[in-house]
Amino acid sequence: MLNYKVEIIPKEKGKEWIKEKHYAKRQPPISYLFGLIINSEIVGICSFGTPASNAIRSVYDDYKVLELNRLCVNNDLPKNTLSFFVGKCLKMIKKPCVVVSYADTSMNHNGYIYQATNWVYTGLSAKVKDYKVKGMEHLHTSTIFDMSRGQKHRGKWLKQKFGDDLYFADRDRKHRYFYFIGSKTEKKDMLKKLRFKVEEYPKGENKRYDSSYEVRDKFINPTLF
Repeated sequence: MLNYKVEIIPKEKGKEWIKEKHYAKRQPPISYLFGLIINSEIVGICSFGTPASNAIRSVYDDYKVLELNRLCVNNDLPKNTLSFFVGKCLKMIKKPCVVVSYADTSMNHNGYIYQATNWVYTGLSAKVKDYKVKGMEHLHTSTIFDMSRGQKHRGKWLKQKFGDDLYFADRDRKHRYFYFIGSKTEKKDMLKKLRFKVEEYPKGENKRYDSSYEVRDKFINPTLF
């Protein structure tokens, strides 16, 4: 492994990675943003924040739950760099904590990075329908729903705005993984209280999305560290 450092970096340093380089092109809520750094250059980012799902946010009554919501690195990094990076990030999160993350089946992801770092697999995410607008299928359902912010009957308002162009579509389900951070006793308790069935790891051909975009704002002032 090259002489990488893993550090918490300013959130503004992740914006270009998230909105331009990562396939989702959306900014999630971020509590921790880590950079994979070599010679003051950021070559990858990993972010953690409040889970998007209400059901996941409330899955534990007595432990904080975070979501690993973005992981993005340059294409040309050595083998096992991702597992090294994620492992270092998890060690830097305040204990105790439960972390959830997803592998997107629509991108042919199986979650091998989570399997390599010993996460617990709990099957596919719940079946959900998303708002879609004809001709604007690139818009995320939350982006569409946010258009109705402040309206009393938000679904009705959207229907009036878009008419027959507004429709529902099944969301692609994702592989769901959990990771427990804490003492041996806390980890055992977290597993015991997990409200999902633990399943065997999924297998299949993995496909990497195109992350060839060259981030411009990629250097860290070494005096910060």
